[in-house]
This record gives sequence, structure tokens and C-alpha cells, in this order.
Amino acid sequence: MTLLSVRHETVYRYARPVQFGDHRMLVRPRDSMEQRLDQFRLEITPEPAGIRWILDVFGNGIAIASFEEPAEELRIVASMVLDHTHVLVPEFEIDNRAKSYPFDYGTPDGLDLAPNMARLFPEETEVDAWARRFLDSTGKTGTIHLLVGMTAAIKSDFTYLRRPDPGTQRPATTLSSRAGTCRDFALLMIEAVRSLGFAARFVTGYLYSPARDGNHRGGGATHAWCQVYLPGAGWVEFDPTNGIIGTRDLIRVGVAREPRQAIPISGTFVGKKDDYIGMDVEVMVERVKSVQDGMG
Repeated sequence: MTLLSVRHETVYRYARPVQFGDHRMLVRPRDSMEQRLDQFRLEITPEPAGIRWILDVFGNGIAIASFEEPAEELRIVASMVLDHTHVLVPEFEIDNRAKSYPFDYGTPDGLDLAPNMARLFPEETEVDAWARRFLDSTGKTGTIHLLVGMTAAIKSDFTYLRRPDPGTQRPATTLSSRAGTCRDFALLMIEAVRSLGFAARFVTGYLYSPARDGNHRGGGATHAWCQVYLPGAGWVEFDPTNGIIGTRDLIRVGVAREPRQAIPISGTFVGKKDDYIGMDVEVMVERVKSVQDGMG
């Protein structure tokens, strides 16, 4: 058992008091077999008039805060402790029919997975060509070999860059520049595997960077990677930024069909454009000895 504490602080600053519209927060981790949320606390300043929780179309827990009083600063702090299963070498029990590529998802899985198989940028044929580089020329390629190879290639051949600006660049831009953020790399891999007929989706969450592995790329902020659906194994994590396969060091918060559906915090304010000064985000993920230590 590994207990991890996460503190995610986001601060919006304004030149004068502004009125806030509703803010939507995707910061509560999803409970699953490999991670269980022990404690969670959401602190917002100024205090909202109300907070309500909903499940979105992907089953993510979303907090929606409404405000009455204007302020020059909006501070949102999510603190949590998780029991995280630390599997160094994941084993995937893939159905025999899917161990080699290509394979067919069949019915009814294919119908349900169809939205996650549809390309976002079908016109970017250079992504298709790059994806086909990982196929065996004999016509049959090991499914895991293909996906692991693509994950490793992005980690080794592309330069990781921090970009504070919101949004995700087009996969063709990431491919031509050989550089990007974690969300850019995740989207590139999603588009690449979708071009080969796989179902894939975008994941947002946090990254634990233990001393034994040195510093993972993407620590100190929210992190992004992708999942690919494999018959028999289900949704499997692939983090091309760090070359991680499976859930090791990855804390899953939300999943979505595309990146813009998985923004951690979004909202509006009423005021002039130049009233907005900027935003600061800080994420700290640490290993703790007990739940009390983690929330103390």
C-alpha cells in the first residue's frame, strides 16, 4: 500500500474586484481498483455561495461553485490522500484475438467504443504515416509491442516543454516540431492509435515523481496521458511523456474523449479583458506514512 497526498492550488488574480461566474472543477480523483480516495477537501476563497457535485457524461466527479461577492483574487485548493497501488510491471490479460494487430473490437463493444475511435484531425495524414512506422512489415504486429513502442518513441524522440498557456496544439504541430507538453503528447498518441483503429481517450490527473526514478517530466502541475482500450484488459494507461505503461505513479482524476472536455478548472468573470492579471498553478504530490500525516 502506498499513501499519496496531493495538494493542487490554483490562483486567479485580477486588477480590480470582478464578479465571478460559475466555476467547474475536475479535481477529485476517480476511485478504482488501483486507487482509493481516503480523504478529500476543497477550499475556495472567496467562499462560494454554493457548491454542487455532478457526474459528467464520462462519470467524472465535477464540482460547480457559484459566487455572489466580487473579489480581486480567486483561490481554489484541492487537498487529498489516496491509497495507490504501486505496480512496477503491469500484466495485461489481453484476449487472444487482440494480442496481434489488427483485430476487431466486435459487437457490442465496437458500438460503445466508436466515439473514442473517431479522429479529431482526420486531415492530418502525416500522423497516420508516423503511426504506421510501428507496424511490422510482415502484416502482424504484437498489440502491446506496438503500443509500448509508440509510448517509448514519444518519450525518447520528443522534447518536453512547459507551456502555461491553456489549450493543446494540433498533433501535426507536435509531430513536426518534435516538442510539446504532456497534453500535446497525449493527444498525438490518441490520434495516432485511433488512425490504426484503436479506441483511445484523454486522461487528466497528477504525477508522483519518486526519488528512485529521478524527476518525471510533468511534475509540479496537472498531468495528462492517454488510455487505450484492449479486449480482456480494459482501459490501459499509456503515458508517452514519461514512458509509463499502466498506473505506476499516475493518479487518474478524469477521462474524456478529447482534451477540452478534461480541463481541471474552468470558469468566467464579468469585467474588462485587461482586468485579468494571470493564473498560478502549483501541484505537490508526496508519499506519506499515514492519512493523518497527509492531511495535517
